[in-house]
Amino acid sequence: MANRRSPSLLSDFKDFINKGNVVDLAVAVVIGAAFGKVVDAVVSLVMTSALEPALKAANVDSINAWPAGAVIVALINFVVIAFVVFMIVRAIESAKRKEEAVEAAPDPQAVLASAVTRLSDALDRRGL
Repeated sequence: MANRRSPSLLSDFKDFINKGNVVDLAVAVVIGAAFGKVVDAVVSLVMTSALEPALKAANVDSINAWPAGAVIVALINFVVIAFVVFMIVRAIESAKRKEEAVEAAPDPQAVLASAVTRLSDALDRRGL
């Protein structure tokens, strides 16, 4: 029998890195981190511009001082973050739909050529 050497640690690592999934995952992590920073910035903007004045108007100094304050703050943060992400995704999907509608618009010359072909076929069938 031939004595086969087991793959070395370095060649195994090289094979692992060269797989496309690892690179895709790395890109996804980096983009996810950047997107997380955008969401954090928008959430802090919403929290400071919308919720703080509302809490001051309701004479609430600090929700954290309440017995279940940390849970309430976490729920508020979750709802705001979910709403911000929803709005961002909705805007992106709307832009994609507009782009697809422009791409899907038929070429006027192709439509005209098709109509002429159908008319020619109809005239041939009737013997005109």
